[in-house]
Amino acid sequence: MSTILIKHAQVVNEGEQRALDILIKDGRIEKIAGTIDQKADQEINAEGLHLFPGLIDDQVHFREPGLTYKADIFTESRAAVAGGTTSFMEMPNTVPNTLTQKLLQDKYDIAQDTSLANYSFFMGAANDNLDEVLKTNPRDVCGIKVFMGSSTGNMLVDNEKALEAIFSQAPTLIATHCEDEATIQANLAAYKAKYGDEVSIEMHPLIRSEEACYLSSSKAVELAKKNNTRLHILHISTAKEIALFRNDIPLEEKRITAEACIHHLWFSDADYKTKGNFIKWNPAVKTANDRDAILKAVLDGHIDVIATDHAPHTFEEKSQPYLQAPSGGPLVQHALQALLDMVKEGKMTLEQLVQKSAHNTARLFQIEQRGFIREGYWADLVLVDLNKPYTVTKDNILSKCGWSPFENHTFSSTIEHTFVSGNLAYSNGKILEVGSGHRLLFNR
Repeated sequence: MSTILIKHAQVVNEGEQRALDILIKDGRIEKIAGTIDQKADQEINAEGLHLFPGLIDDQVHFREPGLTYKADIFTESRAAVAGGTTSFMEMPNTVPNTLTQKLLQDKYDIAQDTSLANYSFFMGAANDNLDEVLKTNPRDVCGIKVFMGSSTGNMLVDNEKALEAIFSQAPTLIATHCEDEATIQANLAAYKAKYGDEVSIEMHPLIRSEEACYLSSSKAVELAKKNNTRLHILHISTAKEIALFRNDIPLEEKRITAEACIHHLWFSDADYKTKGNFIKWNPAVKTANDRDAILKAVLDGHIDVIATDHAPHTFEEKSQPYLQAPSGGPLVQHALQALLDMVKEGKMTLEQLVQKSAHNTARLFQIEQRGFIREGYWADLVLVDLNKPYTVTKDNILSKCGWSPFENHTFSSTIEHTFVSGNLAYSNGKILEVGSGHRLLFNR
């Protein structure tokens, strides 16, 4: 029976801040009190540090199997833990696509051996795999992923009958990527006709446009309402889409929820001039007005959670001309620090940050005994120095791709320690535990 005692932490949890001690025993939070005098195997003095529940990222692409030259579960979970993200949910557009229960289990087997963070994997939907989708176990799989627009990989679900069947019969939450393919292809053809091979990154949010996003998101909402589907729409990128969601009922009563991502809260189309393809994502980063509206929607409850859509590609791939460069980039290592910078700028509070990146994700997915600092819960915790600047350099990037859209940015805070399921997995710049992550379970 191993014990860790965290002393004198400023704990941010469930809407308040308090100076507390935390005792961890056998992976779980044994006791929370103003003062704990009990002896422990290890004691950490958290004087001057803030303690948060570990972030839960409901959308990452860790590229294993099949694309491990870009990333793998070990390297990207290492980056996650170094950034204070203790649990992740990974997407099915690996190679091969995760379209059978056997392929889904293969990913769990890899993670069991290599993941430093807690993990779950989405089952992928296609035009022709409904039988496999219906075998998904809601208890130990986070959800079913439907690409209603093409992105990295070939998983577009564009057959109307297939969509209707998935939405009407899915045994658990459906998460969707929403961009209307016909609109995108028409826009792309128009820009190619005008500019040929000179189509540039600045045109990306015009090709993958506001209308493409809204058409697809509104269609998903319509399908979900018709079939009473539990729908979660990922990476909202436009102000227009926000009206599709409610903020007048508690999260637990919502059948339709939404996610915002770090890049849509941080960047705008003005940044394409300096960042180029390195902020090329699907859906695209759009206007400053969209960015500000998404943040407002996060804070007022129209959008329920914050995630990353961490999706690494190699530097060489991203350095190609716009039309050849893939969409996506690494974000999981710096998500918490980016949000803490937004706190420092007065854009949100620490309590709101924790609610949207830990509490609400746990509630929305019904994750068992995680996402809160509570006695009896798993000890997924992160200790942060809010007043210790941290500059992102090539030397401290842990994602396998070796680059970041935040490179050379100095964040206002530093991640000091991360605990995953009670193990001290990261401390003072070093990874300490290997393979310490647990499979997430769901109260469904």
